[in-house]
Amino acid sequence: MRGPAKGKGARPTGLRIVAGEWRGRKLSTPEGDATRPTADRTREALFSMLTSRLGSFDDLFVADLFAGSGALGLEALSRGAGRALFVEQDASAIRALRANIAALRAQARCDVRATSVLSLPKGSEQPDLIMMDPPYGTGAGAVALDRLNRLGWISPSAWISIETAKDEEVKVKGFDVETSRDSGKARIHLLRLSTGSVEPETE
Repeated sequence: MRGPAKGKGARPTGLRIVAGEWRGRKLSTPEGDATRPTADRTREALFSMLTSRLGSFDDLFVADLFAGSGALGLEALSRGAGRALFVEQDASAIRALRANIAALRAQARCDVRATSVLSLPKGSEQPDLIMMDPPYGTGAGAVALDRLNRLGWISPSAWISIETAKDEEVKVKGFDVETSRDSGKARIHLLRLSTGSVEPETE
């Protein structure tokens, strides 16, 4: 999701919440090209895929990793998720993310961690849904997912989505790719923990 950072702060854009409580509300994105927000069309495709599998987002605990402006996590909250964890390390993106949360008055349902996904500690609570939009062409999503599994973040019932460039595949030991779908220049992958996956690390 990151490239060379240029500029500071947040700017209004055409990015909007697609459905739910906050449908149509505009989201700010970071100035410059430090992040690449998930396009409305791709987000709509992702949530269509998730809805057909989850049925409802009501009261889910979701994690938006490589969060950028928080569009994925906020979309889930708009559709009924109970809480969202956002993890982002770029300072400009964090400002935009916090501005979006404040504009939607969603502070009580959001936990923002200003750090790298690869620096997260052992998991104390397992999200129902983990969504990742990492930098294209880096394999960061697969690396992060493998590490999170070893740190106890992944439950057997969790769904994981990873967005990549259209020509990228995702292979992570211990996970099955349930489906992949192209959306514009992006490819959306849905994964689940395989039976007999890697056991979490112990002290």
